[in-house]
Amino acid sequence: MTETDEAYDEPLFFRVIQYAENADRDVVDMVSGNPDWEPPAALRDGLRDYAGADPPEFQYQASEGLGELREEIAARRNVDSSRLVATNGAGEANYLAMAAAMERGAGTEFLLTDPVYPYYPGKATMLGGSVTRVPVHEDGHVDVAGMRAAASEDTGAIVLNTPNNPTGAVYDIDAVAALADVAAEVDALLVVDEVYDHFDFTGRFESALTLDRDHVVVTSSFSKSMGITGFRVGYAVFPDDLVDAARTRHMLVNVTGSRPAQTAVAHALRETPPSYYESIRDTIRERIDALTAALDAIGADYTTPEGAFYVLARFADFPGTMANAERLIDEAGVAGMPGETFGDAYDDWIRFSLCTDRVDEAAARLTAYFEGS
Repeated sequence: MTETDEAYDEPLFFRVIQYAENADRDVVDMVSGNPDWEPPAALRDGLRDYAGADPPEFQYQASEGLGELREEIAARRNVDSSRLVATNGAGEANYLAMAAAMERGAGTEFLLTDPVYPYYPGKATMLGGSVTRVPVHEDGHVDVAGMRAAASEDTGAIVLNTPNNPTGAVYDIDAVAALADVAAEVDALLVVDEVYDHFDFTGRFESALTLDRDHVVVTSSFSKSMGITGFRVGYAVFPDDLVDAARTRHMLVNVTGSRPAQTAVAHALRETPPSYYESIRDTIRERIDALTAALDAIGADYTTPEGAFYVLARFADFPGTMANAERLIDEAGVAGMPGETFGDAYDDWIRFSLCTDRVDEAAARLTAYFEGS
């Protein structure tokens, strides 16, 4: 287990992306999680319809979010809409959930996995909390026993992300339930970020909301599933006793969210068939196969994601440092995210995002680079 200090820095994603943008050669971007797939047709229809609305429809909506959107989400997640706050993406949803943990006064420590998406520890320290990271199992799945051993009266929240970025693991619902028990034992919240729920390739994913626990907060967004990261439409589902404070914090920071974006998403939820999401999963499966076949050919180790759309790769004598990520950009023309960004457990690895239709080209470049090394 490792602990961070109280400082927080600008996420390194920006540094890698900017380095790639400033390169003197063409670079395949496999850093960002910006989907390249077409959003649902119904989303565009919803925007067109909204554009013709009367002026009153262009004004503030309820701070907690557009009523029709919250009702659509609530019906799908089998919760009461009064527990929902529509947020500025999953980023704000996670911020509100982690702030709620601090406001409870039950503890200021956040238990996170290692590796972990770096925005979680960044938010924790920004909120004045401390961070303890618990390494995952070798297969990328959460170490329930390790989390239980690390939990204490100082723990304010256990934060999970499933399907997971960067490991691609889809956590078993029994493991999530066990961690809900751990959280309850130390009077902490369990915060579960399910933003990649539509990218489950196992058929085993089950939302933490099915546990029906009074100390669990679930967050998500439509950025990935609908390919609309720029719309910033997310949500959090809070226990009844925490939702009012979360709404207040949301209102003081944002006033409210984007009404046209939420209107379009609500329309898309009603009108988009399941086949839309399956077609995206098929595309990601093809990209996984293309990249991992190349990694096999050059003898690299790699993860085969059960969910999300990232592959971690480990190359001989090429650890996942920022310096090596920059070398890949300069010498191979492929931009990946250094494993050290996510913690210590996978610091020898490099994460590649599959949000590009240039995966075949990237695979060829990596093969040429490492076979020629």
